[in-house]
Amino acid sequence: MSKEITLSIIKPNAVKKNVIGEIISIFEKNNLQIAAAKKVLLSKELCQEFYAEHKERPFFEELVEFMTSAPVILMALSGDNAVNLNREIMGATNPSEAKPGSLRALYGDSLGENAVHGSDSLESAKREVTLFFNDSEITLPM
Repeated sequence: MSKEITLSIIKPNAVKKNVIGEIISIFEKNNLQIAAAKKVLLSKELCQEFYAEHKERPFFEELVEFMTSAPVILMALSGDNAVNLNREIMGATNPSEAKPGSLRALYGDSLGENAVHGSDSLESAKREVTLFFNDSEITLPM
């Protein structure tokens, strides 16, 4: 297996529920390590850039409004096969379809407010991680 870095975002609804530690604990129990983390209130401009691939979709403005409504936790997660492992831990996008015990099943409220984001590919992970973190903020485990 190869070590990868992927982006994870704990979304506003999960931050408001005060389940940040529980989510991080699940990542760590599944052998993902935090290479970088910060709590931020996303600007509308940065959020629009992040979700640019959804710009033409009808839910885009609602998504941007939600993601900028309260702080989020941005994390670069490191581990073997991190992109796919993170996606498995998160569960299906729609919490009602997510596997029991997955983050979205546990903490998601709806399709739009599904508690967490994770990069969907290595290419996306590279783009997303560098959008939110510079190299000096990322520390890889020894």
